[in-house]
Amino acid sequence: MTTLLPIRTDDDALTRYAQLLSACFPGTEKFTRTYLQWLYRDNPDGVAVGFDAWDGDQLAAHYVCIAARADINGATVPVLLSLNTATHPAHQGKGLFTKLAALTYEAGARHGYHGVYGVANANSTPGFLRKLNFQLVRPLEARIGFGTLPPPRPGPRSFARRWDQASLAWRAACPGKPLGARRHGDLWQFHAPAMPLVHAYAEVAAASLPPAIALPEAGTAAPATLRLFLGLRPDADGGYGRYVNIPQRLRPSPLNLIWLPLAGSDQGRLAPEAIDFSFLDFDAY
Repeated sequence: MTTLLPIRTDDDALTRYAQLLSACFPGTEKFTRTYLQWLYRDNPDGVAVGFDAWDGDQLAAHYVCIAARADINGATVPVLLSLNTATHPAHQGKGLFTKLAALTYEAGARHGYHGVYGVANANSTPGFLRKLNFQLVRPLEARIGFGTLPPPRPGPRSFARRWDQASLAWRAACPGKPLGARRHGDLWQFHAPAMPLVHAYAEVAAASLPPAIALPEAGTAAPATLRLFLGLRPDADGGYGRYVNIPQRLRPSPLNLIWLPLAGSDQGRLAPEAIDFSFLDFDAY
């Protein structure tokens, strides 16, 4: 008999999760207990929300969302980022992910979260849309270029992740995945290794962050000349400047921004043309 229970974040539980995730995603080295402690327990925006499926003493499936804050249609609200999901091979095909996700979203709503966002690849997107009623907001742009992006223009944002001193310091401290940061005029620039000679790149307006923000000095080096922008900019910002589109045939998998308003929230669908989103806002690097 399968039992569905809320996730735990003690060391023993994190070890079990690391074992399941590593088994389900062979060749991926990031799923260590240290990484999961950082992701599930140390996040200053809140502890992770999720559910497990147990078959006796065996962990059959695991699903987790992590806490975040976002500016959505003029309001700053707590939201969840859909991240880790894994089902043991012996228990696949039983619909466990859908059951765990539904319980997770119910728990998120009870704890005051307004919605769930995520980035889904081509294989997982249909399940989120058909079985869990997510909105397909827009496929992410994948562009490569150099220099800064065109400056943002005033206007409403349907979705933008809200960062502060604590959350950025936490994001920069991801184990095994260094995040660099430096101040450049009116911008904070963020970068992380993506491929040889290319860094993933994101910008955050300095005016939207605390004036005395400080990030680890280890991350102050300038990003590589070639930069990868993976995300979305509002249509009103006027494009991507010196960043050219990467053809679909050269991308490992198209990525889609998805969104689900939770019960009790006054938030609805997101406007695809007014999204401000980058690799910084999800678990790309």
